[in-house]
Parts: sequence; structure tokens; C-alpha cells
Amino acid sequence: MASPHLDGVRVLDFSTVGPAARCARILADYGAEVIKVGAPPKSGVQREPPFHSYGANRGMRRIRIDLKSPAGRDAFLRLADRADVVLESFRPGVMRRLGIGWENLHARNPRLVFCSTSGYGQSGPYSQWAGHDINYLALGGFLHCSTPRADGGPPLPGATMADIAAGGMQAAIAILAALVKRQTSGEGEYLDVAVADGVLFTTSLWIDQYLATGERPGPGHDVLTGRYAWYDCYRARDGKWLAVGAIEAPFFANLCQALGLEQWIAKQEDDASQEAMRADFRRVFATRDRDEWVRELAPADTCVAPVYSVPELVLDAHFAERRVFCEAHHPEHGRFRQVGPVFAGGDRERSGHEALPYAHSDAEALLRGAGLSEAEIEALRRADAVA
Repeated sequence: MASPHLDGVRVLDFSTVGPAARCARILADYGAEVIKVGAPPKSGVQREPPFHSYGANRGMRRIRIDLKSPAGRDAFLRLADRADVVLESFRPGVMRRLGIGWENLHARNPRLVFCSTSGYGQSGPYSQWAGHDINYLALGGFLHCSTPRADGGPPLPGATMADIAAGGMQAAIAILAALVKRQTSGEGEYLDVAVADGVLFTTSLWIDQYLATGERPGPGHDVLTGRYAWYDCYRARDGKWLAVGAIEAPFFANLCQALGLEQWIAKQEDDASQEAMRADFRRVFATRDRDEWVRELAPADTCVAPVYSVPELVLDAHFAERRVFCEAHHPEHGRFRQVGPVFAGGDRERSGHEALPYAHSDAEALLRGAGLSEAEIEALRRADAVA
């Protein structure tokens, strides 16, 4: 399943959910050996996540170590001695207090790349704040510039955009850049990835506009935030929706001609015409079903696409031809499909994979590979330092 691009790169990953987990998923899909590091279950109780969420850990190995015990910490240090990357998402300062922070690991393994992902960064007044996707999107201006709800409040995004694009992808890019740099310098480095910083990158068009001109962005202020009728969503006759993004003049002209609304071609960016134009678009789109419009408009350079539900998109012929879904197997729940690795290059073949039970552990093999003897491994087990 894995792409060979990162073959030979070993990652010790402390993440469970959020941006670091997204980063680990990317690195594993491109061929890195990702080892999930977690704590042993308390009192023998294991809270198993839904089986279908195992795609987040697809192709990874797993070890549970009690890092608060000296023996467990020493075992982890032996693993880190042979690692290329450590990826963590604890509150700032936690890894240092455990004795496995950047300074500790760099002294033992100078080639190690250490990536800390957090909501607000390792420094600054907000560094200790707890948060989730919606909080980072709020702080970074994303919610303010999005089309408001009916009550005037900011919307709830339909996907974890901050965790994925502002956090996980930024972390993966930073790690890859550090690995490239290491090829010539021979040294690893410390990476401080803040999701809130990454959100600023996603909203940089608006932020840069304000900094340069003083113009205040917000809902309806520009192309992407609802100012124009030709960048909006419209309901079709069957109640389904179409997304229209005809920004460039030729695409807009094609759209108007196809809808029989040629009178608007010369007034594309006339603010005074937008509400009347929007009313005409609503009226015409309501005369036919969504998929009828898609068959006619999408191939005609009009920048029109269907607004799919999840049950619709998983049956779409385009995604089927591109083989974006793969099959997984769970020993108890059987076979099921999930989103496969989204490779930008290389082989896109989608072979199946095993969704291992949550209790699965690769501890013995990993510790043996780190140079620990059978006696040392047994001592760790007796001390409950390794599950």
C-alpha cells in the first residue's frame, strides 16, 4: 500500500487525533515507518475507537510505554536513538518534563528531527490554551470571513480544515524540508508547528489585503466571501445544490450563455447588478434537476460542480477511475472501504490492508530492534512499563 518515497524514514509518533495524527498519516502514506507511541491502558481497560477510524493508523506499528517510569523512559530513548523523526502534540513543556524533550533526544541522536505540533505554538500568551479546530479557525480570521449563518453568527465548517491544512500538512512539509536539509548538514532540527499560525496562511489573501490597503475583509467583501453572484451555490429543481465559481470572464460568459442570461455578461463585476443577477441565477437553476445542469454545464467551461453528499461522492465515477478508495479488513467487523492514500505521484494502486485491533502491539519486535535483550524486555513487562 505504502509509496516508497520515504522508505527508510522512521517516525515515532505520539499523536492520537488532530493535526499531528494527520501529519503521521501523510508520512506513512508516502512510505515512512510510523510507530505509534502511547501509554499502557490503565487498570486493564481499553477504550477502543470505532473500527472504521483505523484508517488513521493504516500501515503503522504500535507500542505502549509508560514514559513516567524510568524503565519505560529509558526504553523509549533507545527507540529514539534509531529514529529519524519524533512527532508529538502534547501541551508545550510536557515532553521536556518527561525527560524526552528536544534537548534530551538531540544530545543522543543529533540527526533527529523533532516536530512539536500544538494549537497555538510553543511560545506566546496563548501557548497553554486548550483548543480544537473551530478555535484555531476563529483566531485566524477564517470564521469571520466566511458566509454567516441565518442568525448572523459565524458558520461551522464541514471539515477540520485547521487540523488538516493548517496543522497536519504544514507539519508534514516542515518535516520533509528538515529531512532534506539534514542530507547536507547532517543535523536534525526542532520544529514548532502551531495550527493557529497555519490558519493565517489559509487566510493570508485577506490579511495581506488589510495590511497593504487598510480595507477590512469580512463576509461579502470580495470574490471568495459572497460579494458576487457568480461565486455562490444555487438550488436546483430537485432540491439539490450546484456550486458556481465562474471567476474568469470567459467562464462567466459561457455560464450566462448556457443559462440564457447574456444580459449580465457585460456587468460581471458591477456591484449594483449582483442581487438582480443572483435572482436570475436562482430562477433559472430552479427549472432543472441538479445532475441535468451538471451534465450540460460542467464540460462547457462554466466552473459548475455538484454539491455532493457523502453517499453520493463515494459512488462518483471520477473518484472510482482515480482509485481514491481502498479496502480494509478487520478481524471482527469484516471488510469495508475507506479513503486511500492520496499520492501526488507514484503508483496509485490500492491494495487492501488489515485494520488491526486496538489491543495489537508490536512492542517486543520494536524493542528487540532497538537493541534490548530478552531479559530487558521481560523486566519492562514485569514492571508494567511496556504493555
